[in-house]
Amino acid sequence: MASIDATATPTSSDKLAQTRAEVKRRETLKRAGLLSPAILIIVIFGILPLFIVLFYSFLEAGAYGGVEWKFSVDAYVTFLFSHDLFDPTILHFSPSYLQIFARSFIVAGVATLICLLVGFPAAYFMATRPPKTRNLWLFLVTLPFWTNLLVRSFAMMLIIRDQGLINGFLMWTGIIQQPIVMLYTPFAVALGLLYAFLPFMVLPLYASLEKIDFRLVEAGFDLYATRGQVLRRIIIPLAKPGIIAGCILVFIPGLGAYITPALLGGGRDLMIGNLIAQQFGTGRNWPFGSAMALILMAVVLVFLMIYASVTGRQKVRHG
Repeated sequence: MASIDATATPTSSDKLAQTRAEVKRRETLKRAGLLSPAILIIVIFGILPLFIVLFYSFLEAGAYGGVEWKFSVDAYVTFLFSHDLFDPTILHFSPSYLQIFARSFIVAGVATLICLLVGFPAAYFMATRPPKTRNLWLFLVTLPFWTNLLVRSFAMMLIIRDQGLINGFLMWTGIIQQPIVMLYTPFAVALGLLYAFLPFMVLPLYASLEKIDFRLVEAGFDLYATRGQVLRRIIIPLAKPGIIAGCILVFIPGLGAYITPALLGGGRDLMIGNLIAQQFGTGRNWPFGSAMALILMAVVLVFLMIYASVTGRQKVRHG
């Protein structure tokens, strides 16, 4: 019998497999090369600063700002407890910062709800206009973005202050005799957040409503459904992705808003963004500011994970 040559030339199938592996390797390297700039930017400007903040939160605060390179968890302890005046080793529960967090969540939630109530009709109106005029309405919605938020906040102050346009008009018409106090109140902060973030609600809603087949709405009316039933059973379920996206885009930035509460709130009722800025500024407590920023991010992530888990279960149940 003839012996089998171990150094036999590869078959055509082996060459084809090697060629496919080489092509796949080249495609992988090409994708990695195209993605590397984006990944580098994310790492430098996203992940690295986050790790710096995390690292600073476990250090001691410097006497004149900055940090001392000593491990400490005082920043997290200070968030819930305060040291006794006579015996620093004794801790007392202090809800002050929790109240600021709760106030921020309430104000951001109210602003998100108002944005939804105002933005949904506006987005529906835009989606039902003729295609030729929709771009005009989109232009008008995005027009406020052409102006800096600081300038827009100052403009809002001129409108709602005691001698502003609203009070001036109401007093001129004789409806009121004394100015209505609106500036430097939670109402002013919510109004400022509404003005600042309303386009973030309108645009996702418009993107969802524009895709609706309005023949379904006509079919609902043909089946003798009322306007409310058509809205609840047809339009809102189909626009649900836009509603969720808009609420997230308004609520999360509203939690960390800084300019609007500082100008329109007057510093009376602090929100999380103002509190964190104070710790890095006049408070000179960088670890505590870092800890609060991480706590806020952790709370938001927990809520988002809970929402994702609930919606995932609903999809599995109805799927």
